[in-house]
Amino acid sequence: MTWLVADIGGTNARFALVDGPGARLEQVEVLAVADHATLDDAMAAYLDGKGVTVRAAAVAVAGPVTGHDYALTNAHWSGSIRDLAVPYAGLLNDFEALALSLPHLQAADLAPLGGPAPGHGVKAVLGPGTGLGVAGLVPADGAWVPVPCEGGHVTVPVTDTREAEIIRVLFAQGMERVEAEDLLSGSGLPRLHRALAVVNGVTVPELSAADIVARLDDSLCAETVEVFCGMLGSFAGNVALTLGARGGVYLGGGVLPRIVERVRASAFRARFEAGPTAYLAPIATTLITAAQPALLGAAAYLTQERLSHEPA
Repeated sequence: MTWLVADIGGTNARFALVDGPGARLEQVEVLAVADHATLDDAMAAYLDGKGVTVRAAAVAVAGPVTGHDYALTNAHWSGSIRDLAVPYAGLLNDFEALALSLPHLQAADLAPLGGPAPGHGVKAVLGPGTGLGVAGLVPADGAWVPVPCEGGHVTVPVTDTREAEIIRVLFAQGMERVEAEDLLSGSGLPRLHRALAVVNGVTVPELSAADIVARLDDSLCAETVEVFCGMLGSFAGNVALTLGARGGVYLGGGVLPRIVERVRASAFRARFEAGPTAYLAPIATTLITAAQPALLGAAAYLTQERLSHEPA
């Protein structure tokens, strides 16, 4: 049997093939979402020339999932998973898939960011990519149940005067509500950089997130990343408290693996523990460094679903 798994973000669409339960990912490819009109078109482009018959597919999307329907939060694709030309297709949120990957990650796929080793119990996963995703993973009768949510759209955490000034600047620029995703994401880093420039009274060129993390010898870029890491620590602590994530908080997304040592040296962990310390200090914070973890989670989803749904 051949399964197709997909992780669809606001920027990239990742695809792979899997030869059934427990098999490794094969033929992983990354396509640009902007280059394809629809998910169907991108999937057809990926499968073109591979000569396989797909028996089941699991598609993880960066956006809320309602039944069989999806609409990407930060891109133009929308539709129904039922329109895919496969016998069985499952749809899940991208961070739901990332949560399902956690039990399958190895030590080499993880980088500790503070606290003890992750324990058993409810786990949380969050991460800044194009947007800011959040999900939980709950142990239940020897299995794991993912809890998708839209936690990236809560209001941004602010704990000091500098951060309050940043929010004041954004309000003055016309933002009526500043969500965590507005600053703690790949698209949020440039917004944070521009707001800090106003707070500091300096003029700066427009920089992308990649530019900012590549220019840490520049004082404002370094300050931007430091504020980003501190706010992210507070946000991660809030997620841990909300979900009761005593089994660990895991961080994914495309931004943090580029700046692992900077995150470790930042106020991230101190800000994480700044709430009820007795509760938060024993909770591990860990960065996911695996290349395509959400694809692993999509394969785990199919393994759980195949007995009742996959055609014989």
